[in-house]
Amino acid sequence: MLTLVTGTTGQVGRRFVPRLLAQRQPGEQVRVLVRDAARSERFADLGAQVAVGDMRDEETLGKALAGVDAVVNIAASFRGVPDEEMWAVNRDAAVALGRAAQASGVKRFVQVSTGNVYGAGRGRPLTEEDESRPGGEMWGAYPESKAEAERELLALESLDVRIGRLPFVYGEGDPHLADSLDWAAGWAPHQRLQMAHHADVAQGLMRLLYAPGIVGRIYNIADDAPVTTVELYQLNGVEAPAGLHDLTDPDPWFGIMSNQRIRRELGFRPIYPSAWTARDAGSL
Repeated sequence: MLTLVTGTTGQVGRRFVPRLLAQRQPGEQVRVLVRDAARSERFADLGAQVAVGDMRDEETLGKALAGVDAVVNIAASFRGVPDEEMWAVNRDAAVALGRAAQASGVKRFVQVSTGNVYGAGRGRPLTEEDESRPGGEMWGAYPESKAEAERELLALESLDVRIGRLPFVYGEGDPHLADSLDWAAGWAPHQRLQMAHHADVAQGLMRLLYAPGIVGRIYNIADDAPVTTVELYQLNGVEAPAGLHDLTDPDPWFGIMSNQRIRRELGFRPIYPSAWTARDAGSL
C-alpha cells in the first residue's frame, strides 16, 4: 500500500506523517507532496518518498499519484489569506485531487475537513447526520469551501471517500492554543471549545485510512471534554480579564461535536480525553 499525504508542512500534516510512517506495516510506503523540497527532508529521513510541486498543478498530481493506493488530503488554506485562496485550495484543488485520484485508480481517499461546516448549533452535540446551516460567528469562506469540497468529493463515482471533520486542534507545541486567546477575549467565561489533540487527530485519520467498508462515511474526530473560555486562559497560564465575566454566550452548543460514531464504528478512544489530560502529560 502506497499512501500519498498532502498538506504535510502544516500543523496537522507535519505531526501526522511521522506517526503514519512509524506505524506502517512491512510493504507499506508513504509519499508526501510538498511545494518546497527543502521542507521534506525530515520526512525523507524517516523513510517517506517525496513528490515536489503544487497540488493545483495537473502535471504535479499525475506524478504524485503514480502507483498510489490511498490519499490523505490534509492540505488547507484558512488563516490570513484572501477568500479566493481558500476556495482555490480547499475546494478546487481538493476536488481536482479527488478526480485525479479517481482516474489513477486510487482505492481510498481521506478528506480532512472541519467541524465548522455545521454552521450554527443545534442545542446538542453536532452529529455527522446534521447538514450545514450557513451562518454564525465562524461562518465564511473556509467552512463554506470545505463543505462544498465534501459534497463534490462524495459525489465522485467509484472513489472510496471518507471524511474526517476536525475541531480546534492543539498540542505538541502547536501555537494554536496560545492563538486561541485572541478570540477568547470576546467569549463568555463559560463558552466551550471543542478540541482534539494532534495525537488523537492522527489516530482518527489512520482509523479512517485503514478501516474497510466505510465508503462515503463522515466522522467527527474530537475529544471527550470541551473546555471553557476560563480554562483556555488557565491552560495558557494567563489570568482571565475581569471584563470576561460580564459577557454572555448566545449559543452554548456552537461547535460542540459528538464523537460517538467514530468511537462506535472505528474503535476510537482519545489518548487525551481533555486538554487537561494533555497538560498533565506534558504534551501541550
